[in-house]
Amino acid sequence: MTIVVRIALCLLLALVPLRARAQSDDKAMMIASDDAEMAAAIEKARSSLDEFLALSDTPLPGTDKFKLKVMIADGNATEHFWVIPFKRTETGFVGILANEPEIVRNVVLGQNIEFTRDDISDWGYTKNGHQVGSFTVCVMLKKMSKEEADYMRATYGFDC
Repeated sequence: MTIVVRIALCLLLALVPLRARAQSDDKAMMIASDDAEMAAAIEKARSSLDEFLALSDTPLPGTDKFKLKVMIADGNATEHFWVIPFKRTETGFVGILANEPEIVRNVVLGQNIEFTRDDISDWGYTKNGHQVGSFTVCVMLKKMSKEEADYMRATYGFDC
């Protein structure tokens, strides 16, 4: 896998500059902090969160690998991470941080973290081998070369 693909897999978002991360073992990719497509992807994820959570509570046959992406701040630094698995609590959510931090230093890969609905910036799951949701990843696919995006689609089941 090329370094560019590994970088593009990452979907972590920082305030300035905006960064993105999709998978746990990859590097960050720079995205403009005012990227309209990324802002729209986050809004789409947040506006459809209730439907995703209902499905994750009672998964349909053929669905699995439910995940949430959450924002973590450390002083002036902000990074977004996948949390896999996660569960609801009385005050929000708890789950395991699935990405290695590159900007923030107040969390580590594999750490059990607590977060609220306001911290969620994306969600995703697999349905019959295809990715559903992961709206921020779909934005990143548009910024990759055709070869890299094709690799991501074939390897991870992205249909966007």
